Amino acid sequence: MESKTTHERSVGRRKKASARVRLEKGKGEIIINNKKLQEYFPISFWKDKVLAPLKKIGKEKDFDISVKVAGGGKNGQAEAVRHGIARALVEWNEEFRPVLKAEGFLTRDPRAKERKKYGLHKARRAHQWKKR
Repeated sequence: MESKTTHERSVGRRKKASARVRLEKGKGEIIINNKKLQEYFPISFWKDKVLAPLKKIGKEKDFDISVKVAGGGKNGQAEAVRHGIARALVEWNEEFRPVLKAEGFLTRDPRAKERKKYGLHKARRAHQWKKR
């Protein structure tokens, strides 16, 4: 069942990165923070991550996607965008859900940085022991 609205909005998250995704019928243009996909994610590994949900359902050239992403590093941002695109696609057409769910694109990765504990250098890194 196709969406009744002209566009869908969704949010994708990963660690500290958060991506607000807007999806609408178009010709396959992806804009991230007012830059083209190639500019914002110059490494093909990141581009492939972002495009994975669209490739999985075979709709790479059917949607124009606009994204505002903030926080985290580039890899976390790429995964947040992927999560947001997958969620927007499911809102657009519920029939995409089983395919995207099986691939793991709808699951928010819960792993995050562990907090630093007192008496330690980092979360688990202790002081170096010195005999003399």
